[in-house]
Amino acid sequence: MTQESDLDSTVRMRIRSLRQARGWSLDNLAERAFLSPSTLSRIETGHRRISLDQLTSLARALGVSLDQLVETVNDDDVVIRPQRNEQRGLTTWLLNRGSGPAGITVVKMRITDEARGQGADQLAVHPGTDWFTVLSGTVTLILGERTIQVETGQAAEFSTMIPHAIKAHGGPAEILGILDHDGQRIHLHHPA
Repeated sequence: MTQESDLDSTVRMRIRSLRQARGWSLDNLAERAFLSPSTLSRIETGHRRISLDQLTSLARALGVSLDQLVETVNDDDVVIRPQRNEQRGLTTWLLNRGSGPAGITVVKMRITDEARGQGADQLAVHPGTDWFTVLSGTVTLILGERTIQVETGQAAEFSTMIPHAIKAHGGPAEILGILDHDGQRIHLHHPA
């Protein structure tokens, strides 16, 4: 099978799956997309080539962008593997490939490095806002002169223009965080 026929098959499957997920019959989607039910049936089953105007109409009717409907199949590894940084006591899992909407990165972190003091070399400052929730354990959030304990089930949001650091407290802790571009660059750098 060629890459073009694989994509064609995938687009047809997406149209059918999106229609079915909405609980629509062929007639329902055909009416919304200004197509005949028999044309839509032949499109879904591969018995008719799909024209650009039909794709546009189907995407609009299904509430997706044309790009989403025809994006190529990516055969990259779907398993997200941890990146360990023993020196910083940090293991990270980048939960979105590339940057997400508005340059946002979603990351899970396992922190083993305990807070040992508030030396200037531990605190970071950068534009933006960081947000995290504690999945397990307790973390020490150092914000300037303040030290705040954030426990399992709690979340924190703060301006990253305040000198800050996040450390484990009383044992390993896991957090789920949302970082902007500057936060990703500062908090997730991994030395070679």
